[in-house]
Amino acid sequence: MKYYDNLTDTIGNTPMIVINNITKHLPCKVYAKYETFNPGNSVKDRIGLKMIIDAENKGLLKAGGTIIEGTSGNTGMGLAIAGISKGYKCIFVTTDKQSEEKINVLKAFGAEVIVCPTNVDPEDKRSYYSVSKRLGEEIENSWYVNQYDNPSNPKAHYESTGPEIWNQTEGKITHFVVGVGTGGTISGVGKFLKEKNPNIKIWGVDAYGSVLKKYHETGEFDKNEIFPYQTEGIGEDMLPENVNFNIIDGFTKVSDKDAAVYCRELLKHEGMFLGNSAGAAIKGVLQLEQYFNSDDLVVVLFHDHGSRYLKKIYNDDWMREMGYM
Repeated sequence: MKYYDNLTDTIGNTPMIVINNITKHLPCKVYAKYETFNPGNSVKDRIGLKMIIDAENKGLLKAGGTIIEGTSGNTGMGLAIAGISKGYKCIFVTTDKQSEEKINVLKAFGAEVIVCPTNVDPEDKRSYYSVSKRLGEEIENSWYVNQYDNPSNPKAHYESTGPEIWNQTEGKITHFVVGVGTGGTISGVGKFLKEKNPNIKIWGVDAYGSVLKKYHETGEFDKNEIFPYQTEGIGEDMLPENVNFNIIDGFTKVSDKDAAVYCRELLKHEGMFLGNSAGAAIKGVLQLEQYFNSDDLVVVLFHDHGSRYLKKIYNDDWMREMGYM
């Protein structure tokens, strides 16, 4: 018999898939690292498992404990998948811009979900950063994950995602493009790939309303860059410790409209049913065309599944209301 002992054993080893149509005008081949094949349908399953294992080994997470995290949804699902079988309780703190589907899935896992306002400073006591940190201090036998600064986040990608991409492309990758939020994926994958070949270019996709691109280019944390935006899963209004700016070669920003529209383009032209950040990522690839040539092999990472955005991106009424169609 061939089987897995636990659902978490199926995390990773996701496929690499050619983008055949949207990028056909580019001079190079573009491949998608397709993370929806993870059991929780997102790349965050990798870090959920890794952060729990490391916390257990360090004695930070003990039997019967409570896992507390601020999350846009996907990290919460990754933590829940890894934590449920171990008997942990989960409390997740999210923002009111996240899709209803994400919140409902977290509740279905048995987690308690607290929704905080999006349009407040990270330091504000009402922000999801502040609330999750406070709960971690107040609740006995709890562990505050803090994916933004937790070194196990990029480590998960250094140990798994990066090697997979290198091996799947037989070391021929020349550019890696990915949306940036906590910084774990780009920093972990980027570190591994740069160690293999320092000439590989690492590109981050950022959102308008986020500080990451300008900080990378100028070293200035400019609060004037911060304003509310719709795109889920990328961009930040603060500087996570897990964003290793030294590894990143450059950023490109994608608008909320383009991120949403290109999700639909991926579905229409590639048959790929993907989440919000995938639309931003593929549009980012198209915006970086000037940096590619015929000898290049570009890999773009797609984070999560489209089923979490049915009431938003894949809802015509919502798209019209937002002025996207």
